[in-house]
Amino acid sequence: MKIKISSYIYGAVLFSSALNMSGASAQSDDDFFKNKQVKLIVGFAAGNEYDIGARLLARFLGRHIPGNPTVIVQNMPQAASIVAANYIYTQAPRDGTVIGGITRNLVNQALLGQTNIEADPRRLIWLGGTSFPGRVCVIGEKAPVKTIEDIFKTELIVGSNGAGNSTNILPTVFNHVLGTKFKLIEGYKGTPDIALAIERDEVQGVCSSYGQFRNSAQSFTDGKLRVLFRAEEAQIADIPDVPSIYDYARTEEQKQFMRFVFSSTEFGRPYIFPPDVPTSRVTTMRKAIADTVADPELVAEAQKLQVDMAWRRPEDLERSTAALYKTSPELIEAVKKLVPNLQ
Repeated sequence: MKIKISSYIYGAVLFSSALNMSGASAQSDDDFFKNKQVKLIVGFAAGNEYDIGARLLARFLGRHIPGNPTVIVQNMPQAASIVAANYIYTQAPRDGTVIGGITRNLVNQALLGQTNIEADPRRLIWLGGTSFPGRVCVIGEKAPVKTIEDIFKTELIVGSNGAGNSTNILPTVFNHVLGTKFKLIEGYKGTPDIALAIERDEVQGVCSSYGQFRNSAQSFTDGKLRVLFRAEEAQIADIPDVPSIYDYARTEEQKQFMRFVFSSTEFGRPYIFPPDVPTSRVTTMRKAIADTVADPELVAEAQKLQVDMAWRRPEDLERSTAALYKTSPELIEAVKKLVPNLQ
């Protein structure tokens, strides 16, 4: 299997074409943004994956906004980007000059009742997102499990870096909801360490973000590691033939539970405006970000840096938000009990 960073140019180009504006609103935005400074507030520390992606976006974004404003990045990492989300929601100017780059978990956290969240995800304006950190379960060549059906009958020992991490949450949810037979061994520093542990026969597999295996490409090529299934309903572009665990849910309730817990992936690294930004500027910025993601120079730089800049459409983020807010209170309470560290 070849591990690569997908650019998803096609979807971004289609979206950009669909948003071509007619003259009047475009001209007004030319006048507005000219000689302005657009601030991109990143809710994580410098060097974090969100920060790296945001800074790459910022480098090219100004050339795609009418009037070519300067785009600067400001980090606001307190409370894992909740402070940034609250700032965007309650204090940031509502004229289109401030963008937020926030956690993909905001909607889940708000629905789970995290007390320090002031922002209402339903009122935030979703501008789109970058990256599709699809999650997978990977096995070693000596694992007793060979197919996805086997995991319901045969125990599989998987490594984990502890509670609150996907290496723990994924197998825990699969066991509880679907009846799989994962056995967790905790104490590893991260997915790369677990991948090495698989090759040393310390454990037999791991469930984690697909991108975490970028440095294990040769092990997949050599057959030492293999993707057993994906933990997403949507296909992962690099491995389109890998089956989805959702196909093995027996009831719609089981699917809803997993959708809620795993839904953050659908948001990628999301970008937002505060409420009440003028519609024309929302349209302008959405198109600018889509154009930027498709910029050949950005795509080349993303490939070089191994930064996933896959495009997540704003309509998809709005749809995901609306769907999550239809989750029943009973299901949310069940999630709190099973995976309290999801917050």
